[in-house]
Amino acid sequence: MTRGTQLEIRPHALIHNVQRACHLAGAASVFAMVKANAYGHGLHLVADVLREHVDGYGVAVIEEAVALRELGIDAPIMLLEGCFDAGEWRLAEQLQLDVVVHSALQLSTLDAANISGPLSVWLKVDTGMHRIGVPEADVENVVRSLQENQCVHVAGLMTHFACADMADDNTSESQLKKIRTLAEKFSLPYSAANSAALFQYPESSGARVRPGIMLYGSSPVAGKSAEQLMLHVTQRLTAAVIAINDVPAGESVGYGATWTAQRDSKIGVVAIGYGDGYPRHAANGAPVAINGQRANTVGRVSMDMITIDLTNIRNAQVGDVVELWGDNVTVDEVAQFCGTISYELFCQITTRPHRVIADGQA
Repeated sequence: MTRGTQLEIRPHALIHNVQRACHLAGAASVFAMVKANAYGHGLHLVADVLREHVDGYGVAVIEEAVALRELGIDAPIMLLEGCFDAGEWRLAEQLQLDVVVHSALQLSTLDAANISGPLSVWLKVDTGMHRIGVPEADVENVVRSLQENQCVHVAGLMTHFACADMADDNTSESQLKKIRTLAEKFSLPYSAANSAALFQYPESSGARVRPGIMLYGSSPVAGKSAEQLMLHVTQRLTAAVIAINDVPAGESVGYGATWTAQRDSKIGVVAIGYGDGYPRHAANGAPVAINGQRANTVGRVSMDMITIDLTNIRNAQVGDVVELWGDNVTVDEVAQFCGTISYELFCQITTRPHRVIADGQA
């Protein structure tokens, strides 16, 4: 028996979306980004579902790589933030990871690790995002240093686009030109394309692409829906109506009285809140769906409940299922309404909602 709060994950949709990525990638190898518990979808599930469809996986931190190996994943794993001390370098060697190097400090910890190698290394170059990466002016010295190190194999150069998801992007072409020029200079392959670039800049595929959010059914391109990009919904978050109250015109609902009824209203109470991962900063009017009809939240999100306006919803009853995002309300709509992105909504779902796999129970 549960209170009816549920997160449904759809393996068939994950497979469709990764096949879409593979089609867009052309001849490039495809490394599925599964960091942050596979964007909240479950690392074990996603890694297992995609293992026959991708060339490798991408993680942010070494603990995620360890988890993949413990799950029996023997495919290549790219460690995007690299190693931060000698012990992590030794562990990366043991796990046979593709390690990203992005700073001089990491080079010093590599020297201290005394690994046997050869360990596969990708050098991350800052081509304009100015987050992490070796400055362009330092690339030659770092490449030469790595190439002289018998413990590592320089697999290629990589970079990350800052604005590939934006409609008015004016930086990606410059970034692509820079990484291509450096790759040609040192006769190395390069990796640059994320989900957005696969759609916006197919010429950026290089040797290895790194799709993330598109695998999880969310649009990586501003102004284009997931449906327009032929992506399928991978996650449906639902909860049950647990009460319906008559609220007279002029009366308020919820903490802080942030919403006041302008007419006599029927207000449904839904068994989900920020304790389940539904965003507390969702303001009045966030979209939901019930019985195939669209409705809106009213009042402030609390830890265990939200309230929705059912005044115009025909035949709504206690026990009805409310979709917070999924088939009728997209996660991108909710994210935009909350002033955030789908990544955050996916990643913040807690362990309270009951997990169900579309082909059976989790």
